[in-house]
Amino acid sequence: MAANNRRMSGKKGAQVGSGGKRRRSLEGKGPTPPAEMRKGHAKQRAAAAKARRAQGRTPQRRGGKAPSELVVGRNPVVEALRGGVPASTLYVQQFIDSDERVREALQLAAERGGINLMEAPRPELDRMTNGLNHQGLVLQVPPYEYAHPEDLADAAADEGEDPLIVALDGVTDPRNLGAVVRSVAAFGGHGVVVPERRAAGMTAGAWKTSAGTAARTPVARATNLTRALEAYKKAGIVVVGLAADGDVELGELDALGGPVAIVVGSEGKGLSRLVGETCDFRVRIPMPGGAESLNAGVAAGIVLYEAARRRA
Repeated sequence: MAANNRRMSGKKGAQVGSGGKRRRSLEGKGPTPPAEMRKGHAKQRAAAAKARRAQGRTPQRRGGKAPSELVVGRNPVVEALRGGVPASTLYVQQFIDSDERVREALQLAAERGGINLMEAPRPELDRMTNGLNHQGLVLQVPPYEYAHPEDLADAAADEGEDPLIVALDGVTDPRNLGAVVRSVAAFGGHGVVVPERRAAGMTAGAWKTSAGTAARTPVARATNLTRALEAYKKAGIVVVGLAADGDVELGELDALGGPVAIVVGSEGKGLSRLVGETCDFRVRIPMPGGAESLNAGVAAGIVLYEAARRRA
């Protein structure tokens, strides 16, 4: 009977202790580290970029590479070499009938240095160009190394400046991209962001239109432009979209004097729906002349001028 009472009582036998683990879990983890030491923080990325520059290393480009490109034909090749388009190899057809353009192409390639001169039979050039009319001259443009959108903001922080970035939404003409790159360089911007798909890339045409400024103005490629803009907003960058029916007129937008990403849409369709909804402001450029729209290069130049004026 006594044994049964022991079994029916609410008393428990010996229990395994926590070994102090619960007490240790309640202890504080010390003071919060400064922003420069917190992984993923904007100030930590800026400090890392500054350290890389101090050590003389180029910051890692995480945006990927474009495929190599061929510039085909005597006039296009000469114009690309005149325009400073990067080139790795100049292919010249064997037994080519030399004229002024061929001689100039060879001279420009030799003067620039770093460009390999290769002689190739016509069938080989036909194969390389898929049968295009190459006229005996083919220029190979090396793959462009895109930055990551975060790299542009990091570079601005490293310089102690508010980011001034232009993002292009649905702009497919490489010449417009080149014009925007040129305007960004002229007005002290920190780079251009383009979507990975259905958008212009840094082709030979974009390089030429940039008038050499693409060599010092980074272009970043975003897998998803909307997510890239949302990341900018979380980092304290105001996202401003240009729209003909915008709620705010350009001259009334005080946000241009601080950290800002300017989004320019295509001339025909403007901003896409998701990108437009992501913008903090939708801004219109007053046009007394009555034009319906401006191309991307002109629109970006006007807004960049206004931003530079407010920052001066």
